[in-house]
Amino acid sequence: MSKQTMKEKNISSLPGIPAAVILIALALAAGWNFTQAADAANHVMALLSVLVVVLCALCLPGFFMVEPNQAAVLSLFGKYVGTVKDQGLRFNNPFYRSRKVSLRVRNFESGKLKVNELEGSPIEIAAVVVWRVHDSAEAVYNVDDYESFVHIQAEAALRSMATSYPYDQGDSDQIALRSHATEISHDLAKHLAERLTEAGIEVMDARISHLAYSPEIAGAMLQRQQAGAIIAARERLVEGAVGMVEMALNQLKSKAVVELDEERRAQMVSNLLVVLCSDKATQPVVNTGTLY
Repeated sequence: MSKQTMKEKNISSLPGIPAAVILIALALAAGWNFTQAADAANHVMALLSVLVVVLCALCLPGFFMVEPNQAAVLSLFGKYVGTVKDQGLRFNNPFYRSRKVSLRVRNFESGKLKVNELEGSPIEIAAVVVWRVHDSAEAVYNVDDYESFVHIQAEAALRSMATSYPYDQGDSDQIALRSHATEISHDLAKHLAERLTEAGIEVMDARISHLAYSPEIAGAMLQRQQAGAIIAARERLVEGAVGMVEMALNQLKSKAVVELDEERRAQMVSNLLVVLCSDKATQPVVNTGTLY
């Protein structure tokens, strides 16, 4: 089934202060004319004066106030007429119903959601969303309550996005929640824009404000991260130690400092690796005799 969507259209309105001055002047003139007609027993003029006063009173609902960065959505007997964005006191058809919509920039932080990331680990995640209304007609008529709609859809988009990425990058180049904040923010904003476009909402920014493993697995994941960091550090340490040993052997050979057979080369390599890769201070042993 096709649904009817509303698009914002501007409608003109009269300045409210001149209109108010005119109505007050008409009411005063009608009141003065009524007293004169009553003294002269002119019932027709008295009736006309009463009608003018009643007409001025009926025009009073036509006044409405529009503040900066605010829009007034006007409808006539349930039909959308247009939107007024001119600031100040305005006047239009007194039968129009006016509904104010703020066009200011707003932000809110979602609650901490518990979801499973791509690898199935439970995590806690929250986001800050910055948004504003850019189409007042869509915000009022396409959804029931656009503020509640934004909050619910933001949490739904956050859940959907969180299940599409792993928490940590690991050994691959895959985008992860913890290591690629910029890419994740752009993807979250894209998800939100797709969900909120029919409500006339513009998503200006969306960023992760809280990200952590769930308490039941936080300890195990911390040990996993520590183990990964230790392994990575050891790999770098061994890689550097092998390069230093290779450089030492090449320099000993090029400068003809000492000639080493295969067994002595192996013993030297072993000693150097122990010294360079050990996480504690080594205790040297001085050999006063031969190697054998």
